[in-house]
Parts: sequence; C-alpha cells; structure tokens
Amino acid sequence: MQWTQFVIFLILFLAVTAMGFWAARWKAGNTLDHLDEWGLGGRKFGSWITWFLIGGDLYTAYTFVAVPALVFGAGATGYFALPYTVIAYPIVFLPLLRMWSVSRVHGYVTPADYVRGRYGSPTLALLVAITGIVATMPYIALQLVGLESVLRTMGINGSGILGHLPLFVAFVVLAVYTYQSGLRAPALIAFVKDILIYLVILVAVLYLPAKLGGWGHIFDLADKKFNATPNPNDGVLLNGNNQLQYATLALGSALALFLYPHSITGVFASRGRNVIKRNMVALPAYSFLLGLLAMLGFVAIGAATTPIVNQATGRADTNTIIPNLFNTQFPPWFAGIAFAAIGIGALVPAAIMSIAAANLWTRNIYKEFISKRATPAQEAKQAKLASLVVKFGAVLFIVLLDPQYSIDLQLIGGVIILQTLPAVAISLYTRWFHIWGLVAGWVAGMAWGFAMLWVIPNPATNHAHFGGSALPLKDLSLFGWHPFPGSTVQIFVGFVALIGNLVVAAVVTWILRARKVANGIDKTRDADFHADEGDSRLKEVAVH
Repeated sequence: MQWTQFVIFLILFLAVTAMGFWAARWKAGNTLDHLDEWGLGGRKFGSWITWFLIGGDLYTAYTFVAVPALVFGAGATGYFALPYTVIAYPIVFLPLLRMWSVSRVHGYVTPADYVRGRYGSPTLALLVAITGIVATMPYIALQLVGLESVLRTMGINGSGILGHLPLFVAFVVLAVYTYQSGLRAPALIAFVKDILIYLVILVAVLYLPAKLGGWGHIFDLADKKFNATPNPNDGVLLNGNNQLQYATLALGSALALFLYPHSITGVFASRGRNVIKRNMVALPAYSFLLGLLAMLGFVAIGAATTPIVNQATGRADTNTIIPNLFNTQFPPWFAGIAFAAIGIGALVPAAIMSIAAANLWTRNIYKEFISKRATPAQEAKQAKLASLVVKFGAVLFIVLLDPQYSIDLQLIGGVIILQTLPAVAISLYTRWFHIWGLVAGWVAGMAWGFAMLWVIPNPATNHAHFGGSALPLKDLSLFGWHPFPGSTVQIFVGFVALIGNLVVAAVVTWILRARKVANGIDKTRDADFHADEGDSRLKEVAVH
C-alpha cells in the first residue's frame, strides 16, 4: 500500500466530492426539480464555465490513461486521437450553432428531442435515445477503469470480486453527488480537474525526459521495443497495415464526438451562440495537452515501466502504465497529486455522461411511452434514478468485456453512436432522408457494426469477440462475400458501418420518395436554426 500517495489522493478526492455536493447551490435557479436546471445547469453557462465543462467532458481518463496506454502498447496508432481532436471542431462549428438555436427555441433537452421535433417520429427518436444510452455506457466505463487503475497502483488490488471493489466505491461516490447536484457538480469540479491535470502534465513532460536521457534516447528505446515484437501493427511510425485504420479512426471519431449525448449536453447548457463559437475556437488548446500526454506512452517505455498485475484476473493491466510511471518516477507526494488528477479527471466526465443518458431516458422513453403527462418534477426524479442505472450498466461493461486497452471501450461506443449521424447531424441541414430510410439505415449500420465487432478477438484476454474496433480487411464480409481476401490492412469498424448506414438510408429514401410516402411532420422552421441569446422566440428556462 502506497500510503503517502493514498492520503494525498484521498484528501483531494474528498475535497472535490464536497464541492460536488455544494454545487447544488452554485448558480442555482428556483428549483432542481426540472431538467433545465438539474440536467442542463439552467442553460446559462458562459464562455469560461462552458470551456471547462466541455473540456472536462471530452478530455477525460481517456486522455490521461487510455491514449498513453495505447501508445505504450501499439505506438504511433495511439496518436489518432490528436488529428481527431483537431479536425472535430471545424467540422462541428456550424452544426452546433444550429443545434443550440433550434433546441432553445423549442426547449429540447436531448438530441432525440430534436429528432422528435424535426421528423415527428417517436420511433426514430426512440432509436436515437437508445443508441445514445448504450454508446455512453462504455464511455462511462472507461472513466471508471481510469479511476480503478489509479487505486490499483496505490495498492488496492484484491483478487476475485474484491478486485473490482474500488470500482463499486467510485460508483457510489459518483452516483450520490450527481443525484444531488446534477450538471452543476461536474461543471464546478472541472475547474479543479483541469488545474491539476495541466500542473501534472507540464511537470511530467519537462522533468521525466530530462531524467531519462532526453527524447532522442526515449524514442530509440521505443523503436527497439516495437522492433522486437512480432505484431506488424505497432511501431513508432505507421505502416501499410495501420495507416487506413489511423485515418478512418481519426475521421470517424471526429464525426462521432459531438453526437454523444454528453457532448451535446455541454452545448445545450451554454448561454448563447457566441459562447459556443468561442469554445469551438479555444477547445483545440486541449489537443496540445493531449499530444503531450500521448508522449508519456513512449516515456513509460524509456523508463522500463511495467503494468501492474490485476489480481482479479491474474493478467497485467495495461491501463496502469501511466499511474505506475508516475508512482516510480515522481516523489510520493507529487505522485499522489497526479493520481488525484487522474481520479478527478475520471469523475467529471462520468457524471456528465450519466446525466446526459438519464435525460434521454426521461424525455424520450419515460415521458414519450410510459407517462406522457409527467410533470417537470417527475421528469427530474426519473432522470436522477436513471443516472444511477446507467452507471451500474457501465460497471457491467468492464466486468463482462475486460478490454486489453480501456480505449477500446470508447471506440466501441463510437461505432454505436456514429449510426445516429444521419438522423441528428445531417438533418440539421436537410430533411431529404425519409424517416423509414433513417430507421432502415440505423438497423443496417448497427447490425453490420456489431457483426464486425463480434469477429474481432482479444488475444490478451483470450476473448474471441469484441476485442477492439480495428478489423483486418480480409475479415470484411458483405453477405458472405469477402472483397479483400488475405489483406492484413486494418480499418475502423465504425467508419465501415456508417457507410453501410448511409447507403441503405439513401436507397430506402429514394424508393419511399418515389412512392410519395409521407415523411412525418416537421415542427421546426428555418428561422429556428438561427435564433440567439435574447431572441424573443427562445423558450423560457425551467417553466413548470
């Protein structure tokens, strides 16, 4: 047990937990018994709060644990996260402005609310809601894996069911303060999280390379390590096998980023279009941080860091690479601060994600199909309870899938959420796609995506299925036909599934339009997509 690290970690962890409870009174409205207040923070966050909220939401344990662990294990492939977070913001800059405007005019709380209004189809909205909830669970799971890796590094590493005890403790703490304070809790804690992370990373990238002989020496050791392995897909540089995977993974991840309900939640909580514009310009600053973090994967190789064995499974846990690097290379007191940064960096996005998923359940399943006359207070109560269930589902993802790299949890979620792109993102500009074309495309994309994920093994854990998101082209199947027999070139499953989705949606739409089948009722108007702060058309916040 690393007691110095644990005590410092515990003090900082308890401090931000207290902040989470106090956040219920921060910038409080008249009531928290309304989704506008509990789930969206009153829709009044300005530029700075939004910057920390969205940044805390998008740059997570994924950033601190998963990306460096992938670079440590696979090399250059892990750097897909850098171009993906660079190109994402120009792609979504204008669509997010339109989404904010139409949602504020009509009081939409979730992306599925918007789809319901745009197409007048509860069925299509239900599919979008279910997709968002299911895709969010593995993303929450990734955050909990990050927190678990820190606790394991500090010595809390039991066998059997005790091996996951830290996971359940984190679940309880996260669940309680999210239930109490809603979106205000992670918004407030995000300030502390970012300060700690920037402090730790700046120290790490300056101190560790100097201690280990410089970047040139570190890269030489990394190159030597990868050359000694039989895996053709690793290395300090990309090769013919993984270049296509790298490109499709970066583009697919960029397209998926703001389809996630938690990303949209941060946008909906913003005060106006100018807040979003400033943030889309400023948020790439986090990509600089991400690039520095990814380098720590190579630093861990240079330091001869080894992953800690998970006593629950008996296998080395790759996700502990960066925590163990800090533990062995930093003084104990600073390692404790670093562990707190990772732990808090996991709690903030996990809270936002569970809130976003809970909003989907409440507005697009509970109120739509179970209790159409639910009051705002009843909706808020449902959302609070649903946020607990979603976190528990995330725990099951970890226990059942046991991924080699925690980043695979997020990438599997990306395959799922990408199938909502036609209904959510493309519809911001056109209603050409028919409702049933979108439904058919969703079914095709989901079925094909899961079929491809099913055949990807995980040799590290001896799992035959759902071992990652990179598919060799030789395994790509079109109704039993293999167009690329023998090819070891890999591709991102989500990108392939999205193409199938769009093709099917377009074909079905063309057929239904030719037959003049009705395409639902659009409750939006063109002007709704351009409304801004102070516009008389904006729906009042938290109206009972």
